[in-house]
Amino acid sequence: THSKSDQKNYLIILSVFCQGFVVVVSIIVDACGDPKAKPSYLIDKNLESAVKFIVRKFPAVETRNNNVSLSIVLYCEMYINTVFFLCFQDHVCELLNTIDACQVFFDITVNFDLTKNYLDLVVTYTNLMMLLSRIEERKAIIGLYNYAHEMTHGSSDREYPRLGQMIVDYENPLKKMMEEFVPHGKSLSDALLSLQMVYPRRNLSADQWRNAQLLSLISAPSTMLNPAQSDTMPCEYLSLDAMEKWIVFGFILCHGVLNSDQAALSLWKLALQSSTCLCLFRDEVFHIHKAAEDLFINIRGYNKRVNDIKECKEQALGLMHRERRKFLRSALKELATVLSDQPGLLGPKALFVFMALSFARDEIIWLLRHADNIQKKSTDDFIDKHIAELIFYMEELRAHVRKYGPVMQRYYVQYLSGFDAVVLNELVQNLSVCPEDESIIMSSFVNTMTSLGVKQEGTCCVFLWSDIPIMPCLSLGQAYTSVSKASLGIADHRELGKMMNTIIFHTKMVDSLVEMLVETSDLSIFCFYSRAFEKMFQQCLELPSQSRHSISFPLLCTHFMSCTHELCPEEVSDRSLSLCNMFLDEMAKQARNLITDICTEQCTLSDQLLPKHCAKTISQAVNKKSKKQTGKKGEPEREKPGVESMRKNRLLVTNLDKLHTALSELCFSINYVPNMVIWEHTFTPREYLTSHLEIRFTKSIVGMTMYNQATQEIAKPSELLTSVRAYMTVLQSIENYVQIDITRVFNNVLLQQTQHLDSHGEPTITSLYTNWYLETLLRQVSNGHIAYFPAMKAFVNLPTENELTFNAEEYSDISEMRSLSELLGPYGMKFLSESLMWHISSQVAELKVRAVDSVLKRMTIIGVILSFRSLAQEALRDVAMNVYELSSAAGLPCEIDPALVVALSSQKSENISPEEEYKIACLLMVFVAVSMPTLASNVMSQYSPAIEGHCNNIHCLAKAINQIAAALFTIHKGSIEDRLKEFLLASSSLLKIGQETDKTTTRNRESVYLLLDMIVQESPFLTMDLLESCFPYVLLRNAYHAVYKQSVPSST
Repeated sequence: THSKSDQKNYLIILSVFCQGFVVVVSIIVDACGDPKAKPSYLIDKNLESAVKFIVRKFPAVETRNNNVSLSIVLYCEMYINTVFFLCFQDHVCELLNTIDACQVFFDITVNFDLTKNYLDLVVTYTNLMMLLSRIEERKAIIGLYNYAHEMTHGSSDREYPRLGQMIVDYENPLKKMMEEFVPHGKSLSDALLSLQMVYPRRNLSADQWRNAQLLSLISAPSTMLNPAQSDTMPCEYLSLDAMEKWIVFGFILCHGVLNSDQAALSLWKLALQSSTCLCLFRDEVFHIHKAAEDLFINIRGYNKRVNDIKECKEQALGLMHRERRKFLRSALKELATVLSDQPGLLGPKALFVFMALSFARDEIIWLLRHADNIQKKSTDDFIDKHIAELIFYMEELRAHVRKYGPVMQRYYVQYLSGFDAVVLNELVQNLSVCPEDESIIMSSFVNTMTSLGVKQEGTCCVFLWSDIPIMPCLSLGQAYTSVSKASLGIADHRELGKMMNTIIFHTKMVDSLVEMLVETSDLSIFCFYSRAFEKMFQQCLELPSQSRHSISFPLLCTHFMSCTHELCPEEVSDRSLSLCNMFLDEMAKQARNLITDICTEQCTLSDQLLPKHCAKTISQAVNKKSKKQTGKKGEPEREKPGVESMRKNRLLVTNLDKLHTALSELCFSINYVPNMVIWEHTFTPREYLTSHLEIRFTKSIVGMTMYNQATQEIAKPSELLTSVRAYMTVLQSIENYVQIDITRVFNNVLLQQTQHLDSHGEPTITSLYTNWYLETLLRQVSNGHIAYFPAMKAFVNLPTENELTFNAEEYSDISEMRSLSELLGPYGMKFLSESLMWHISSQVAELKVRAVDSVLKRMTIIGVILSFRSLAQEALRDVAMNVYELSSAAGLPCEIDPALVVALSSQKSENISPEEEYKIACLLMVFVAVSMPTLASNVMSQYSPAIEGHCNNIHCLAKAINQIAAALFTIHKGSIEDRLKEFLLASSSLLKIGQETDKTTTRNRESVYLLLDMIVQESPFLTMDLLESCFPYVLLRNAYHAVYKQSVPSST
């Protein structure tokens, strides 16, 4: 028998151990129910017959004539845990007998902690026995272990007879426990009947709550600063779910009182009407009505009770709970809003906060349990698409308590010393009989509480807290005075007991705020309802008005850290982390999709402002001015850009409005918390959004190029730039919703687009446009379908039989090249330049082994490529004036092209000496010079003053000759100026054309003469004086006169 002072501690210790055993048994139930986790010896085909034999004979032991070889490991964790349970059961029975012998007084309103711990122990013990009976292979596990033990040691395990008999006795656990609790009926029924003033008050309808203005701080403004008081403080936030378990299981165990006490029957019926199933542990449930009916139907004289159960089952609907959740959403929203504005009210109104959390927690758990386990009569009662809102307001209240905890602590330290100590002292002084020992104890409580205080040190408050733990001492004091033979019986001094309950609550407000949050608002049970949890989350995202509360689901994952037990640690961290990661990822994806839709709409609007769309408007204006009638009558007038912003009715909501509303709601949720910590892992919701925006922006930019490899179609750089700017404008506006660094997104994405491949190895706009310009536009120039017009600084389509699918001018004029430079940036343009140089180097390699016509054609191609590069470099200079990159990488002009030098250097051959390479380079330039007269016979060599060039692009030879010579003789360390002088001297062979009499050979003689002037004008190393010494300027003057005179008739 335990002393009075030990009973309270012993009760608490056994409750903790009982909870630990429940965790162990629950794990065993899950393991045996999962084929993947089931012990190997239970699924071994070789042992199947032995298992069946042992289960059939259980608990008898027979080892005769069995040839099956059992390789069972003697250390069986499941068996050992069950043996430990026998010892635990003995202690529970001993404690219950001691409580009966001491005639302990139980009243939830007087000695709250003692009564609650007693009822918790009884119910948890009952749940444990029920869970044990749900282990399907319990007989096989215990029997196999004992069989192996007997074969190994020659005798059964010493605990096996008791253990086997217990398994048999508790085949129907509730029936057995009804017999077992007959001696404890008085104590248990007294504890349960004390709920008659608490449970009905907690189990009210939403209308009754509303009429009483429950949880409202602003219903009575004059009393807003008054502390929330109650005679039964801890009972106000006591879990309704816990009370229903006490009542249902308690009255099943002491069912006799239902026939003798009307109050007990009322409590029983009310609990049966509230729920149809109760939680045994985690996701294991107990179907109340069926089980109770099966138990009572076999008891004589219980027909009325069976009818009561059937009647209550019909009335157990979810409508009341649905209305409660609806009320709590508005009540918690009001409470959270007021406290966020006036956090100082957390002191006097702390009770309201914990009541609100407890009420909401009970309704959420009820919905979760019933939605997953009940055949739904009314779907609406068991599906709540607004459940996220209720969870969100719970999280807001929890956040207020954590943030303003010091405010609450300061308030209640002063409250304990200034009010509670005084009231407790008065109650002690007014006691008619107070033995000396009890008087000393009570006086020490008063003195300790009086000594409490708050000391201000700078900007910090230091609590002057006692070394004596007030709360445990008061709880022990209640237990000490609750036994029948106590000299100071708390049953006779109820006001003293209630005051002690109040002081314990106030003490918890000082040093147990975190534990109070767990006690009143823990929703870690969601960890074991993953499917329902994910379904609620999806419903939340699908409803735009609820998406702002979607952050409540990742926040719930922080609760999962409290679902483990210290006596049986489990690995639930992976489940918590994966769920949180999945929720945040889905939220970011949803936001990303909304942003993408908005960007698409904005790109469409920006596209309407492109110059190409104004042609029809201009045409209509011109025709109207000239009074020409075009088009059909009644043809609707085309809407001008911007008309979508003109609203005739404020109620008219466009698709863009809906997208912005949905995005703002979801972004509120993503921005709600900067980060959350789960199992030492930190999650940052905003980073999820940033990551998804980077990926989508990258894909969108590449997608907006509309590159089609089959047809070689691609968007114009200017149109792509317009779309990218529209996209970036939308992304920039995201900073108004979420605190993210969108500039970092731009830098990461756009810098990757200046490279050949992005970080995922995918093509970028740099590679796509480089490919297109090289393989499509410049290839058509080589084929004679496109010409470079220096006057227009653009490539232009030539009239041919097979029309091209694109207009070269629309991709190569100065505005398009500037747009391209903005898109690709210096690094992208450098890659384009290097690709051009690679093509030039391959052409130079072919020059050395070709005939005259081929050499001139390839030199022309080189000139075309260099002309295109010159356009690109000039455009880069225009848009990147403040970018200081080395030489051509930034578009800065230089006499010797470094990129070309690098490209041609790679063409050096190991089999030829440097001297030979130099001679070949010199001869190549001479070869080009002496081949130039052959160009005069080409029909397409005619010079056009309008375009300042030749139709076959031979004007590009000037750039090719100068830059190839400069690069080659830089590589071979020769004199560029001397070699170009030699080229001019060799080019004087053009003078021989004048002596030709064949008109076919000399048809474009004057046009070819002009090439010499272009070469000198292009070169930084040659002068007109030098040209005059080789080729008379009068011939050039006459040539210009001739080509301009020749072009006049064609122009008229």
